[in-house]
Amino acid sequence: MTARLDLRAPCPDSGHRFDAGRRWVASLELGFAARRGATRMIRARHQGPLRVQRPFYPEGRDEACHVYLLHPPGGLVSGDALTIRARVEAGARALLTTPAANKLYRADSHGVAWRQHTELEVADGGVLEWLPQETIAFDGSWGEQATSIDLSGNARCLGWEVLALGRPASHLPYVSGRIEQRFALRRDGKPLWLERQPLDPKHPRFYGRWGQGGASVQATLWAVGLADGREAIEALREALPVGPRWAVTLRHGVLLLRYLGQERNAAWSLCEAAWRVLRPLLVGREAHPPRIWFT
Repeated sequence: MTARLDLRAPCPDSGHRFDAGRRWVASLELGFAARRGATRMIRARHQGPLRVQRPFYPEGRDEACHVYLLHPPGGLVSGDALTIRARVEAGARALLTTPAANKLYRADSHGVAWRQHTELEVADGGVLEWLPQETIAFDGSWGEQATSIDLSGNARCLGWEVLALGRPASHLPYVSGRIEQRFALRRDGKPLWLERQPLDPKHPRFYGRWGQGGASVQATLWAVGLADGREAIEALREALPVGPRWAVTLRHGVLLLRYLGQERNAAWSLCEAAWRVLRPLLVGREAHPPRIWFT
């Protein structure tokens, strides 16, 4: 039996102080299913300030269902606990995104942490695109981010996470705080990619050339379910700008593209360009950027 990563439990050495007495909860549970040749949002349960707009079908009623996740506060402060769960049933296709950047604000004087957990499930024959806009961590932010993706059968998934540390343009770099990131991707219960990353500006890894290297922006894009991963890598290398800031690999059927640098816009543009290349190879459809990205 495969051991599952408990996203609700903090890492034992994270150093985060999460005060249950100051726990402000927001959660969202979504479900998508194929109904009469189209994908329908069949479940949308929420608690607290976390909602969705109505489903959109910019590619046609029989194509992917686009949904925008709305968090009116615009970010997380000490004590916040944000949970997003989404399940795509067999034959359904969903694209989830956000209307703006997510902000991780500075911890209070007691150093109380925030939590953000995302749990995604895709059934056999389903397709999920997880394309949130970037996350900006303010100096002094303390918290835990955990993403879990469970695929069944020949489910396909493409997504990304873009994180900007500090606000260099405002001369406010990320020099204090700590963010614990965890990622788990499984197919039929078998781990394909497990990762844990502590981001601590006080640790040598943060500035060492063998680690973060002082980079303030990082991005990871993944694609699972490609018919030919090597072909996809070659297509990316031909289409994306040549430079030392990104690299792409393929392991256990998971294509991973990484960016490490200083430019938030460059990281976003790289992920969007890679999505435009990979989407036709993954789902047989050209990329159709959500309109909310241009507002």
